Amino acid sequence: MGLLLRVLIGMAIVAGLVYGGLYALGNLVEPEPRDIVVPVPMPRAAPVNPGG
Repeated sequence: MGLLLRVLIGMAIVAGLVYGGLYALGNLVEPEPRDIVVPVPMPRAAPVNPGG
């Protein structure tokens, strides 16, 4: 029972550190805004066959 308790406490500590890190990154770090330009190609027109 002692080993199980130590493993669960260790996992809880690791989970708390991960959660704290994610919280800090989400709330304390401001991303740098920048413009992104992505060229979108125009679709080619289907050829017209006047003869049918």
